[in-house]
Amino acid sequence: MFERFFPDDYQMSAYVIPYEKLYEEGYRGVIFDIDNTLVPHGAPADSRAKKLFSRLKDIGFSACLLSNNQEPRVKNFNKDIQVHYICNAHKPSVGNYEKAMEAMGTNCSNTIFVGDQLFTDIWGAKRSGIRNILVRPIYPKEEIQIVLKRYLEKIVLHFYK
Repeated sequence: MFERFFPDDYQMSAYVIPYEKLYEEGYRGVIFDIDNTLVPHGAPADSRAKKLFSRLKDIGFSACLLSNNQEPRVKNFNKDIQVHYICNAHKPSVGNYEKAMEAMGTNCSNTIFVGDQLFTDIWGAKRSGIRNILVRPIYPKEEIQIVLKRYLEKIVLHFYK
């Protein structure tokens, strides 16, 4: 029943994913959620995020930020990272996952999605046919609508584990 929401992989953080191994397996694009995946909600790109995107570029990956946030938030986060981005993405709708792959020059078979929410990030990636990795949220303080979804996520993750 809950299988459609199960992530393909579950990692403690976006910063511990073995990107070099994924590249060796043939993946060429990584799509990221921003808030609570890479930084706490609303935070600018920190040194860890900047190093991650520099590392991804050195490996050979294309990257794209896919966020339900508005452009000022996403553009500000991206100013020092300089990757593709799509704001106001309406996740879990599939259209902007496809636009992200188009921007990176990748497809479903060589793209990975990394995010912290099952019912937006992961479900949208699964619906788009993209391999996905769920990461633990970076910071526990979240907006009320996200807090409510987290209770449902706990149920799904219980069956996943």
